[in-house]
Amino acid sequence: MGEVRENITLINADDLTRARGSFLKEQEVRQVTAPVLVDTGCGSLILTEATAMRLGLEVRDPQIVTVAGGEKKEGMKAGAVEVHWKDRYTICFPIVLPGEDQDLLGVIPLEDMDLLVDPVNQRLAGAHGDMWAKFVRAVQSTQPPPPALPGPHALH
Repeated sequence: MGEVRENITLINADDLTRARGSFLKEQEVRQVTAPVLVDTGCGSLILTEATAMRLGLEVRDPQIVTVAGGEKKEGMKAGAVEVHWKDRYTICFPIVLPGEDQDLLGVIPLEDMDLLVDPVNQRLAGAHGDMWAKFVRAVQSTQPPPPALPGPHALH
């Protein structure tokens, strides 16, 4: 199987929260659309330092990762990112690996978006077909909202 590269959009989730709360203008939300290497041997989303900087991600905790060939490297867990591919998205906490030159999309975000690798056509595809995802979203949008949680006064 050859390499599979897909254009995905990465959005700083903290910026989105600030924009939804009117603390940041929508056009100020940092995002990047770029080709990533789909790597089924990788667990999470791995970002280059350059991509993390463009997104303005807060780098938090050290994280040891095992890369191809078994070598262990120290990366840093970064702030939340929304990962978008076509009409699907997920939220994850990427690992920023110093010295890497390629962003990698691993199996956890792929699974979250119900995606798999089509090795014949060297592309991503919906695990249950794209129509299935549209059907599920349509059903979810017709469901009544959950009941509101009781306020503090209801706890007495």
